[in-house]
Amino acid sequence: MGPLAGVRVIELAGIGPAPFAAMLLGDLGADVVRVDRPGPAAFTGLESVTGRNRRSIALDLKNPQAIEVALDLVATADVLLEGMRPGVTERLGLGPERCMERNPGLVYGRMTGWGQQGPNQDRAGHDINYIALAGALGAITGSDGKPVVPLNLVGDFGGGSLFLVVGVLAALVERGSSGRGQVIDAAMVDGVASLTTMFHELRALGLWGEKPGNNLLDGGAPFYDTYETADGSWMSVGALEPQFFAVLLERLAIEGFPVAAQYDRTRWPELRHQIDTVFRTHTRDEWATIFGDSDACVWPVLALEEAPAHPANVARGVFADVAGVVQPGVAPRFSRSSDRTLRPAPDPGADTGTLLSGLGYAPDRIADLHATGAVFSA
Repeated sequence: MGPLAGVRVIELAGIGPAPFAAMLLGDLGADVVRVDRPGPAAFTGLESVTGRNRRSIALDLKNPQAIEVALDLVATADVLLEGMRPGVTERLGLGPERCMERNPGLVYGRMTGWGQQGPNQDRAGHDINYIALAGALGAITGSDGKPVVPLNLVGDFGGGSLFLVVGVLAALVERGSSGRGQVIDAAMVDGVASLTTMFHELRALGLWGEKPGNNLLDGGAPFYDTYETADGSWMSVGALEPQFFAVLLERLAIEGFPVAAQYDRTRWPELRHQIDTVFRTHTRDEWATIFGDSDACVWPVLALEEAPAHPANVARGVFADVAGVVQPGVAPRFSRSSDRTLRPAPDPGADTGTLLSGLGYAPDRIADLHATGAVFSA
């Protein structure tokens, strides 16, 4: 059942990092119950990969009777996740204070961009804005000075979802000794700032300069960059250590450049030109074969649709096929309690009746809730 079997998570439906955090908890065995709005959802069914491993109850949270149903659910839960602006759940009647009156052991996880307090708490924003203010986007800048948008992996999912999950798991562990729940204020700007810790360390050590695209890990080093191949594809090169750099030179048949000069910045333009010229002589797949059995830290750059078919990913089962939809599998893996079974996302309200019955609601009461529009079944 997974290491989180027996843990119930209530998720107030939303978009972005909070649903991904709920997915991760569900992948690890938690019973995730998503509170959906009545009616069809924008992303649902087999294609809603981040909606997998859930059950769904549809409630009209503008209806007082629906709020009472939600609070009854909260009373059975270990965790509640919400990704709304500060103050929204309080206005709905589902804020931390009211929920924890019903369930003092509840771990209440809040996911926002700017946090629950601060000068920006009520302002709109997206991933690109959070990583910009945290300093990460400025560090992900090419030699032309233009910041490179790194998808929404850094803010939404790295600084957001993963830190929310860490907070939930830590609070559950702490509850084991205190018996009390608590509120987690997971702000993406906080998480992204934490992700930049090593680069602040490098700056303090004098190993990271202000000029973008001129540092060791931002494409400035010719042995840590990407190179175009003869077919217009790309190879990634990460030969940071001398022993790996030596293999890189050998497989590229570059002669006359001493391994000892690897970190001589005055010779980096010369080295980059040599590496770039050689990579353009073969296709990506040919280079993948040339470097296939080496420790040069050189690998092909794969498209999203190519990655699931790569032999190494197939051998490890990195990706899964769920009812015909290819998607990443469960991570990480556990020696005893791993469960890699994935269930497609439910339609909104698919489990409304079952969940209400599980709360002890009589059939007549369930019928009345449907009649008033407080609840909805798919």
